[in-house]
Amino acid sequence: MTTTVYARVESPLGELLLVGEVVADGPDAAGAAGVRLRSLSMPGQKGGAVVQDGWRHAPEVFAEVARQLEAYFAGRSTRFDVPLAEGAGTEFQRRVWAALESVPYGSTASYGEIAARVGASGAGVRAVGTAIGRNPLLVVRPCHRVIGADGALRGYAGGLERKKLLLGIEGGAD
Repeated sequence: MTTTVYARVESPLGELLLVGEVVADGPDAAGAAGVRLRSLSMPGQKGGAVVQDGWRHAPEVFAEVARQLEAYFAGRSTRFDVPLAEGAGTEFQRRVWAALESVPYGSTASYGEIAARVGASGAGVRAVGTAIGRNPLLVVRPCHRVIGADGALRGYAGGLERKKLLLGIEGGAD
């Protein structure tokens, strides 16, 4: 049986909503914290998660995620190591999201470069942009590192100011 849990965490981006899954039966594959992160969203985010009836407020199970987020925002950490929930998105979206995870901290890639990594060139760039926009794990899965071919900041579900802030934390924006 899976229980959906959530917590809110303050950040430079505003109050983040963390949503996760706790598996009640079988071995705990979610790691020490006991939770698999399913979503990380921010206020006003296009397509962001909203707390649902039946979800349990459980900030204690997100302590490690919160610690890693705090270290990232303070510039003390360049990566996240938290168990992620499986099964979200289509097969194509999961390929695009995996390509996002390969863009190193402090670097950027264009939408076209991500499309080439997943074998979706030409008109596929638009589909890649749509898949990136549906990333449920902002910050943790670094869609903010994807920019236009001309170097311009384009499309971010959390807003371009937040994208600029994240790239600034990573030293990738002026």
